[in-house]
Amino acid sequence: MWSNYFLQKEDDGRVGAAALGGVGSKSGRQGKRPRPPRMSDSQEGKIKLAFFVALIGVTLTVLGMGTEFWVELSQPKHSRNNQTCEMAHYGLWKLCVRTLWVSDIDPERESCGPAELPGESNCTYFKVYTSGENAVIFKKTTEKGLHIAGAMLALFSLFLMIMGSVCITMSLSKSVPFFLKPATICFIFSGILVFLSIIVFHQSVLALLASDHSFPLHHELSWSVACLGSAGAILIFGGLIFLLLSLPNNPLEKCFGQQSSSDA
Repeated sequence: MWSNYFLQKEDDGRVGAAALGGVGSKSGRQGKRPRPPRMSDSQEGKIKLAFFVALIGVTLTVLGMGTEFWVELSQPKHSRNNQTCEMAHYGLWKLCVRTLWVSDIDPERESCGPAELPGESNCTYFKVYTSGENAVIFKKTTEKGLHIAGAMLALFSLFLMIMGSVCITMSLSKSVPFFLKPATICFIFSGILVFLSIIVFHQSVLALLASDHSFPLHHELSWSVACLGSAGAILIFGGLIFLLLSLPNNPLEKCFGQQSSSDA
């Protein structure tokens, strides 16, 4: 009798433990969250290639922002005397006034320049960012509001480039495509802001020229603006590539897949 009683108790304990184990496994399966999709090796390779393209745009932007060759302002070649003439070139932060020899200038050129010719140079930083003073260039006064606006747009575009680069780095390190869409927004808007910075800066140059009509000046945008324009186009192009790679049905993979099947 007692042996049957203990055997029944042992069987009841086993059934209860099995029931508790089943409930625990069910709750464990229900508590697990689905893992985000992982990127394939081919997709990582395309992202690295697009990131390299975007980094070219970032490099050109930094190069253009740090130089003082956004615009060149040239006096008439014979405005002072027959031996020397003056011209100026500046960017967002720095102004340089150069004295060139007239004999080194192309005889067919009517204005002083270009800035690549040898001569004496006197460079100063703009005081508009510290004391708020407008700069005077050949009796013409800069418009500090437009100048500051162009600089702020350029700096904000650089901030977006850094954020986009951080998103791509995290996406590659975690091997998840989640950060591609934020990177797309950052790079596309940074390219747009680069173009807006060029437009606002050009408006500030026109305002400078219109401040005094008594002294004629010839102006032309220099190679730094060409770098920034190329950078803006490359950044937008790179952002569009990231957008295509972040889509569920990637058009690039379909295109490459059809091409490989046709070659086979």
